[in-house]
Amino acid sequence: MQLILGSSSPRRSALLAQLGLRFNILSPDVDETLAPGELPADYVSRMSNDKYAAVAATVPEPSILVAADTVVVLGDQILGKPTDSEQGCRMLSQLSANAHRVLTSVTIGPTDGENEQFVIETIVRFRTLTTHECKAYWHTGEPQDKAGGYGIQGVGAMFIYSIEGSYTNVVGLPLTETAQKLQSFGISILE
Repeated sequence: MQLILGSSSPRRSALLAQLGLRFNILSPDVDETLAPGELPADYVSRMSNDKYAAVAATVPEPSILVAADTVVVLGDQILGKPTDSEQGCRMLSQLSANAHRVLTSVTIGPTDGENEQFVIETIVRFRTLTTHECKAYWHTGEPQDKAGGYGIQGVGAMFIYSIEGSYTNVVGLPLTETAQKLQSFGISILE
């Protein structure tokens, strides 16, 4: 059975490829607007389910589909992808000397059957950042397409004091849990 990644994220694609799997990529087209009063865990779960449904509807033959969504949460506030330098620096200033949560929801299953979903949480602690560092980091181009305005897998790693939980979750796809779930759906890994 073919494997499909329902995501436009190059980071998710690279992570899934680390498992030695062959897969096709289909980008989901969903409205990512936060509903009034929606909690971060509910939002990220809804997004991965919506992405799964959007891609599954376009697949003509039975396949195993992986869809995911990742959010950075400070308190109860979701920090999305910054749209400009000012917003990017404001996000980093909020994260500076603080702990925040990274939630990734993954929806996996056959396109012609019942899927399963799980949410993984990682706690990330930032060191204190200077205004100069925030501005200079923005100009690297790295934070411009990333939730929370930073990438743990790049230059942004220098801001991180510690993490509690899955590193790959912060990148965008918790590999341990994803691999286990894929195996439960008959996708062979390490064989």
